[in-house]
Amino acid sequence: MSPVLVNYSTGHGGVAKGRVLSFNDFHGALEPPIGSGGLVNGTPAGGVEYLATHVQRLRAAGEAAGEKVITAGAGDLVGATPLISAAFHDEPSIETLSNLGLQVTSVGNHEFDEGVTELKRLQRGGCHPVDGCQDGDGFAGADFTYLSANVVDKRTRLPILAPVDIRIVQGVPVAFVGMTLEGTPTIVNPAGIQNVEFLDEVQTANSYAQLLRLLGIKSMVLLVHEGGQQNPPPPVQDPSDCANFTGPIAQIVAGLRPEYGLVVSGHTHRFYSCALPNSSGANSVVTSAGSNGTLITDIGFTLDRRTRQFASISARNVIVENGVRLPDGSWARDASGNFIRNPDLVDASTRTIVDKYRTAVAPIANRVVGAVTGDISRAATPAGESALGDVIADAQLAYTASAGAQIALMNPGGIRADFSFAFSPGGEAPGQVTYGEAFTVQPFNNLVVTQTFTGAQLKEVLEQQFVGFGGQTVQRILQPSVGFGYVWDSTRTPGDKVSGMTLNGVPIDPAATYRVTTNDFLANGGDGFTRLTAGTDRVTAPGFDIDALVAHLGSGAPVAPGPRDRIRLPA
Repeated sequence: MSPVLVNYSTGHGGVAKGRVLSFNDFHGALEPPIGSGGLVNGTPAGGVEYLATHVQRLRAAGEAAGEKVITAGAGDLVGATPLISAAFHDEPSIETLSNLGLQVTSVGNHEFDEGVTELKRLQRGGCHPVDGCQDGDGFAGADFTYLSANVVDKRTRLPILAPVDIRIVQGVPVAFVGMTLEGTPTIVNPAGIQNVEFLDEVQTANSYAQLLRLLGIKSMVLLVHEGGQQNPPPPVQDPSDCANFTGPIAQIVAGLRPEYGLVVSGHTHRFYSCALPNSSGANSVVTSAGSNGTLITDIGFTLDRRTRQFASISARNVIVENGVRLPDGSWARDASGNFIRNPDLVDASTRTIVDKYRTAVAPIANRVVGAVTGDISRAATPAGESALGDVIADAQLAYTASAGAQIALMNPGGIRADFSFAFSPGGEAPGQVTYGEAFTVQPFNNLVVTQTFTGAQLKEVLEQQFVGFGGQTVQRILQPSVGFGYVWDSTRTPGDKVSGMTLNGVPIDPAATYRVTTNDFLANGGDGFTRLTAGTDRVTAPGFDIDALVAHLGSGAPVAPGPRDRIRLPA
């Protein structure tokens, strides 16, 4: 994995040496993730016990080389987390990340899943206002600093948390400015963010850069929860490459002042290390470390002591390996096909924390709730449909039958993991599914609601899957339930992409009414689906979306992967 390297000056005034170790989108991965979420190009990776070990090794190497080492994050460290963290309001994630030496991070959209007040509690400490301190030993809050430069109180216009963190690197100040994407309100529950506003990323970053320059600080790092991705060719991307790069972060970097020599990004769950032009035309180094603690970005830099500016920056992604490599280069597996984890790569102090929560949550997490016939994946067809999306939509349709539901639609961003047939976290038989596994797939505790729409309104909902219609800025393909199908055509104009809608083989009548089930996040306009707020006669089912999935898994015969044939492209 060859690093990206940008040289800015020769450092005639002598150089200070530093290193940033960064990661993003950790999402409470206390245990190694399974399925595709726990692999980096075939290498088993991730889990905080292993992340801690790799961070400590890289930190020790940097310090031995005479460098000042800073450990940083780019948001979504909590939220959308497995049960072992979510059951304790993500206190386990905060504790383990503090323990591994994280020092500063931006907020991400998922930091707002439980609202601003809860985010402040995670930063400052204190027991949960409803559930208390469930582990019995209090909660001191994060040892690291959350930054939220572009999230301001609507009344005071001040950031809700610190906007900037200044670190001294061998006598030279370096400012870390942190923020989340401006579009956060469209992808989180609005109830917890009613009193805050999310500001433009570029304008906010540049305004702080101007202030910091007045203080004599000329080297700046932007920690921002927005990102991009590499694209083929090649078909498999190098984690440290920047092949055919696209995404919103490129436009953000293009507007930044040149003092931001380094941009640590996230949100897209992709890996890359790039050199992208900033507003001056010079390159900034832009990085992302995938998700789930599977990678660490190892960023070396030098600072010109005379000008206080970056002299050079290099970056590479390091895989957080957790497996046992065999002599032939492959990875050891058990009899059921699960990767064997390497005990020599486990950090002992982190394991002590994780084991405490494993023990506490085990009676709930290890309860068998149903079974599957094989792996059920989030991998989508070219039309955007996944086998697991089909299953979840079917589960919500069945769960809301008493409300007259005829169609169910599920947002793909709410599906956080795959079902693995062989994985047996509680020692259950292959194919059996535990509550903990089901919760990892659907961790948001959204309500399940059913509303009435006309056929014409339903078509507008589907049109809003595509950029350019109804204010939609990101393509998101809703996962449909059994009996419902349609065709979409990428070559047609926004608002006219969807055709051939049918329910149980009968064409959808624009004037007829239909009962449609979604989670309440979508029903309230989340993910940009504002057309879903037009529904009438809303009925809210008891419990949460996880209860719908659990009921479906335990309803009879083992659940098979969905057929992925409900959404079609033109022949």
